[in-house]
Amino acid sequence: MSVGPKLRGMFGAHERWVTDAYRRIYVDIDELAAQIREWVPAASRILEVGCGEGAVTQRLAAAYPDAEITAIDVTPRVGRLYDGPIDRVHFLQCTVQEIAAREPRSYHLVVLCDVLHHVALSARQELLCAIRRTLTFDGFFVFKEWERNATFVHWLSYASDRWLTGDRVSYLTCGEIREHLTRSFGDTAILAKVRLHPWHNNLAILVRP
Repeated sequence: MSVGPKLRGMFGAHERWVTDAYRRIYVDIDELAAQIREWVPAASRILEVGCGEGAVTQRLAAAYPDAEITAIDVTPRVGRLYDGPIDRVHFLQCTVQEIAAREPRSYHLVVLCDVLHHVALSARQELLCAIRRTLTFDGFFVFKEWERNATFVHWLSYASDRWLTGDRVSYLTCGEIREHLTRSFGDTAILAKVRLHPWHNNLAILVRP
């Protein structure tokens, strides 16, 4: 069972500040947003899959001030801490498979940030294939994950993620990540990859089917 929501609720009005401070221990999402904008300078329709409480969504809304953004998650807490513009950002509690069925080939940019390690092993390929179906023919997919390796910070990340979320998290190596992406998007789909601060484990990959 997850203790994260109860623990964060104890911080009251300071919850968002504490949540952001905790996240910065592991990843710089401002750097991620800047990298996404460098890779994809313009996008009129953006889909964020597994947006959680809206931290990355808020950065995307700032990075793309003219874009319409749909942010989805299966949790009922979707977008709860978001406080950016609301006229062009829409939060939905649904799956990407539902989006792919309703709006195929509709999004110029899709972002999946630190979600796949929470997804059951048997469902990962299906999720990535559904993401592909949401992309326009000239669209881009940005995939961000924490890479598994034999370092202290990885095991610290695993322990805190497992304890706070209650999920049976399972991380991938860089080779396994590449295998998943090429299986869903094609052998030549990976265009670029970078490491993000503050840890080498933070891997962001630009994909174009």
